[in-house]
Order: sequence, then C-alpha cells, then structure tokens
Amino acid sequence: MLPHCSLLLLLCAAQLLSSSSALPFEQRGFWDFALDSLENGGMMAMMRDQEEGSAIEEIPMPDGPTCPFGCHCQYRVVQCSDLGLTEVPRNIPPDTKLLDLQNNRITELKENDFKGLTNLYALSVRNNRISKVHPKAFAPLKHMQKLYFSKNLLTTIPQNLPASLVELRIHENRIKKVAAGAFSRLGNMHCIEMGANPIQNSGFEPGAFKGLKLNYLRISEAKLTGVPKDLPDSLNELHLDHNQIQAVELEDLSRYKNLNRLGLGFNHIRDIENGSLSFLPMLRELHLDNNRLTRVPQGLPNMKYLQVVYLHSNNIHQVGVDDFCPRGFGMKRTYYNGISLFDNPVNYWEVQPATFRCVNDRFAIQFGNYKK
Repeated sequence: MLPHCSLLLLLCAAQLLSSSSALPFEQRGFWDFALDSLENGGMMAMMRDQEEGSAIEEIPMPDGPTCPFGCHCQYRVVQCSDLGLTEVPRNIPPDTKLLDLQNNRITELKENDFKGLTNLYALSVRNNRISKVHPKAFAPLKHMQKLYFSKNLLTTIPQNLPASLVELRIHENRIKKVAAGAFSRLGNMHCIEMGANPIQNSGFEPGAFKGLKLNYLRISEAKLTGVPKDLPDSLNELHLDHNQIQAVELEDLSRYKNLNRLGLGFNHIRDIENGSLSFLPMLRELHLDNNRLTRVPQGLPNMKYLQVVYLHSNNIHQVGVDDFCPRGFGMKRTYYNGISLFDNPVNYWEVQPATFRCVNDRFAIQFGNYKK
C-alpha cells in the first residue's frame, strides 16, 4: 500500500504545482484556440490513435483566404490603414465587404488592384497620394456603394465609377474640372461631397451632372463666384459655403423646388434678388451668415416651411416688422426654431416685438453685440 500512496501523493503535488505556476498573459491567435480543442477533448483520442498507428502528426493549414501582411481582417472587414503602404496590397479576401486603405502613401490605383472583390460594399482610400486611377480599376466592384476618396491629389473625377455607387466623397483634392458626363450611368448616386477643390464656375462643363438624382451636394471651400448652373433638380441639400459668391440672381435657384437646406454662409453676398427665394417652397433651413448683406432678404414671410435662418455676421442695419412673418394668420405652416442676427449693426431694442410673432420661442432669437 505504501508505494501506491507515495505515487498518488507525488501525482497530486505535481498537479498542484503545474496549476499554480501561472504563465504571463500572451495574445492568442485563432489557431491557438484550435490547438486548445486538441489539448482538451482531442488529446485522449490522439493517444488512442497513436497506439493504433493512426496518430495525426501535424495540423493542416486552412485553404481559405489569407489576410494581407500587416492588415487586420475580421467579419469581412479588411483594415490596412496607417501602414505606410505605397500600393494596394495583394491577397485581399474575395468576400471582403469593407476595405480600409486610408492614411497611407498610395500614389496610384492600378487595373487589377481590386480584382475579384465583387462583394465590396465600401472602399476608403482617404488621405493618400493618389493622382492616377486606371480606367478599369473599379470594373470588378459591381456592388460597391460607398467610395471615400478625400485628401488625395486627383485633378479630375475618376473614370468609370461603379454604377452601384450611392455615396462619393472626393473633397480636398486638386479637381479643377468636371467634364460633361463625368457622372454618367450613376443613377443610384444620392450624395456627393466635393468641397475644398480649386474649382471655379467655368470648371463645370454643361451636362457635368446630367443623369444624377442627388439628394445631397456639397461644393464648399472652392472658388465659386456664383451659384453653379444645371445642378440636379432633385437636390434636398445644397452646400456652397466658404466660396466667393457675390450675389444670388433670380434664376439661380429656379431648378431646386425640392430643396430643404441651403448653405450660402461665408461668401461675399451683398444682394439676393427679389423673388429668388420664391423658387424654394419646401426650404426649411437657410444659411446666409458671414456675408455682406445690408438687409434681411425679401421673400422670407412667404416661405411656409422655413424654420431656421442664419443671418449673423452681416451688415444688416435695420429689421422690419414684416421681414420674417406673414401678415395673415395661418399662412405659415411651421414656426421658426431659430433666427440668428448677432454681429450685425442693428440695435435689438429698436426691433419691434411683433417682428417675431411667428417664432416658436423667444430663446430662438439670437441677438448680440456688434463689433466693428
């Protein structure tokens, strides 16, 4: 009995020592967890196989897609950002849905860079050095809906964008020209962000936006001196802030009867021709701040759905009692939620209280001190 007891005690002591000597934490990969299953439930089976001469000598590597070196691949998302890449990496899994290549040093998109990525939904090449795109680079991307191309060195809109595209963000490039048909076959496109490009009004060729049914368009921080002609008449939002627009003429807004939000802040606008705003019956938000207006634009009382008007930081000297609200009761469908008039040379105590009779709350009116 004694030899058996001694052996049992030795085994127990060995087990206690092995369980108490904890190793430092080590990051584990997918195949480490696969090995765990062998160490636990599968080890006894392997020992039995060994006795029968059929033991597994090595674990076969998977035949599935690999992840590009340095990238992180999970849940059909391939993240290759901030790696200093100079070209699109190889071996991108064909089932990838989102490919993140932002913040690298890629200079060109070649013909076969996205070969086989027919399931790609979104591509980000933001903040690279791309100046050249092969005409067939996007050909495999039959289902791509979002393309983020901002902060690169493009001088024109890339050719042959996927017909499935819904959203294009191409701001902060060097685009000076949008050719006729640049967005042809893009009937699904809803949103284009192309601000901070050095484009002038003459840079938009006739028919540049032909065929588009956009909801949202931003051409801010460019070199526009007027409202561009022939933009899509389907627009709900148009942002032309931070340009050099001098005036709004009568026909400038005549196409945009569906517009809900118009951004014209931070321009040089001195005059808005009487009747210009009558073409915008559905407008809810109007940004005219940081311009050179000397009076409240005419036509605001007739805008039944207008709720927010930014007029601060202009040269408005006087506000009339009928500048914002209609005279007739019930003519305005929605009350104002915000009217900003601060930083104008107008004394708030000289403005009659009835001026804001169609404002939802007195706190919605923003006056302030004028600083010369």
